[in-house]
Amino acid sequence: MRGMSTGIDRIIEERIQTAMKEGKLSDLPGHGKPLEMEDDSGVPEDLRMAHKILKNAGCVPKELDDHVKIRQTEDLLKTTPSATEKIRAMKRIAILKTRLMKRGHHTSIFDIPEGYEEELISHLEK
Repeated sequence: MRGMSTGIDRIIEERIQTAMKEGKLSDLPGHGKPLEMEDDSGVPEDLRMAHKILKNAGCVPKELDDHVKIRQTEDLLKTTPSATEKIRAMKRIAILKTRLMKRGHHTSIFDIPEGYEEELISHLEK
């Protein structure tokens, strides 16, 4: 089987080189821009490919997408130095959580200790 894989790799490489010479790969979307790498470290390794296929096919449940957006926004909240961006991020998190609750999903895994949000906002406004 190893020889067959090498042969397929060679054929693929030849086709890529031919397409590049013919200019078929020069105007692709995102050309010249850095790749947008997704953080899938929270997904078990044996499920990553299945999740990627489902996502590319548009089959990701909306609530899962919202959970991912909440986590990403929380990461932004932790790293941004801008008070305006922090407040904007907290508002986005609140909107996403509300959307999840309207669909009947539990959001307790995202709970912020009581009073923390108000304390953070008052600290940022100083």
